Amino acid sequence: MSHPNALLHRRDVVVELLRDRGELLVIAGLGAPNWDVSAAGDHPNNFPLWGAMGAAAMMGLGLALAQPKRNVLVITGDGEMLMSLGALATIAVERPPNLTIVVLDNERYGETGMQKTHTADGVDLAGMALAAGIRTSRIVRTEQEVTAIRDLAHQAKGPAFALIKINPEALPFVMPPADGVILTTRFRQSVLGDEALYN
Repeated sequence: MSHPNALLHRRDVVVELLRDRGELLVIAGLGAPNWDVSAAGDHPNNFPLWGAMGAAAMMGLGLALAQPKRNVLVITGDGEMLMSLGALATIAVERPPNLTIVVLDNERYGETGMQKTHTADGVDLAGMALAAGIRTSRIVRTEQEVTAIRDLAHQAKGPAFALIKINPEALPFVMPPADGVILTTRFRQSVLGDEALYN
C-alpha cells in the first residue's frame, strides 16, 4: 500500500493509466509525458506532441468535442499545464464528458534543466481546475487513486482533472515516431477510419 505522501514513479503511473486502454484516444504532452506514453507502448491512438508547449489540454478538448463517442485522455506535465491555465476555464464551460486531463507533477521543468515549477512553491493546479468549474478535480498520491483515475477516463463522466504527484526522476528517453506527417496521418486514420482517406 502506498504511503499517502509518497511520490509515485511516472512510468508506473502511465502504464496503469493505459492498462486495457481499448479505443482510448491519448494526447501526450511535450517532453517527458510524451516519452512516458511511448514507453508504455506505441499505439495509433496516441498523438504525441513534439512541440506546441501549452497545447495539450486544448488539443484534448478539441478532440473530445469532435469525437463525442470516444474517450480522450490528455497526459501532460505541470510545466506544460502552467502555460495553458486558460484552457481549464474553456474545458469547464464546454463540459465534454469524455475528456480527462492528467498532469504528471514532478514540480520541475524537465526539458530545460529540472528547474522548479510553481507547483513546488504551492501552486495548486487541481484547485485551479476546480475553481474554473471542473467539478471532478483531485490531487493523486497513491497507486489506488491512479487506478480510480484510469477507470474514470473510461466512464465518460467528465470533464475530469487529476494532478498526480510523481518523483522528479530522470529516465531514459523512449521516443515515438518523429515524423509529423506520419503521426498525423496515422492518428487520423485510426480515429476516422476510411473517412480520413477522403478528407
